[in-house]
Amino acid sequence: MRTSATHILLADDDTDDCLFFKDALEELALSVTLTTVRDGVELMRHLSTQVLPDVIFLDLNMPRKNGYECLTEIKLNAKLATIPVVVYSTSFEPEVVDLLFEKGASHYIRKPGDFSRLKAVIHKAILAIQSAGKERGSREKFVIQLL
Repeated sequence: MRTSATHILLADDDTDDCLFFKDALEELALSVTLTTVRDGVELMRHLSTQVLPDVIFLDLNMPRKNGYECLTEIKLNAKLATIPVVVYSTSFEPEVVDLLFEKGASHYIRKPGDFSRLKAVIHKAILAIQSAGKERGSREKFVIQLL
């Protein structure tokens, strides 16, 4: 059983989305800490200079370096490759989701517009990561959604 807080690193350039994510975490009964970065360049710099997170929530559409580029760099770096990456995006294209799974992402979440659904899907993702540890789940469990 996990006794320390799960350290989450959120990479997202949308200020409102970051605020909603933070608010959702604060309402969940989970022991977590959150660090936020605004783009891919800042994400990769943070990963090279700071304590590594337990999980990265990664937006795909960011300036300077997008989420695809970051995911590729993370998974090619032996020091970073085992960090679970949850892609967190507004779009949902099956071909893109398949590509992200192939590139090594742990899960995919489509950002819901409703706050209560956002809380629920973040909660579901964090619990999935905590229970899996460093093991990556199957393709069938890759997309996290609410039914």
